[in-house]
Amino acid sequence: MESPVHYSVTYPEKLSRGLLLLKTFFGYFYVLIPHMICLSIFAIGAMFVMFIAWWAILFTGKYPERMFHFVLRFYRWIFRAYLYFPYYMTDTYPPFTGVKDVPGYDVMNFDIEYPPTLSRGLLLLKTFFGCVYVMIPHMFCLYFVGLWAGILLFLSWWAILFTGMFPQGWFNFIVKTQRWGMRVMAYFPLYMTDVYPDFGLK
Repeated sequence: MESPVHYSVTYPEKLSRGLLLLKTFFGYFYVLIPHMICLSIFAIGAMFVMFIAWWAILFTGKYPERMFHFVLRFYRWIFRAYLYFPYYMTDTYPPFTGVKDVPGYDVMNFDIEYPPTLSRGLLLLKTFFGCVYVMIPHMFCLYFVGLWAGILLFLSWWAILFTGMFPQGWFNFIVKTQRWGMRVMAYFPLYMTDVYPDFGLK
């Protein structure tokens, strides 16, 4: 079954070397601190919503739609911030919001199709055995894939510094690794889909 998790990042033809250095030395101050302050407040609400949603799925077999999109917006905001810094995959400053469509921002598309129903049995299976049959096999594979993605991310910093370009093959590999992780996360521990994540970078 096709994954309901959709994630793509627009490849930048050119990246600013000056912005690369600005992000490297001052990114914590003008990106992470302001965004993480807002997201820490958002996170309190998201954690509460996810707790309530777990019980809603258990008793009704549905993830309340407004709660679903609230959680989705939280993670969309996080991923937008990380793409700018510390991943250096865009020069477009992330918006202070997680809504899907933001005028002037077309760097990233992250969406999860809303499921009309969710299995209560799978909810309990994931809750009690998710670490065994989801996290352990996927995280084992993602550890090695992510290690290589991290090396490429490090090398890409130097590539941008000297050429003003993020090598496209490396860029695509990193995006695919991120997508794999997001599909796992959506299945467990976020309980936002019952479609078991595929192994691999497709």
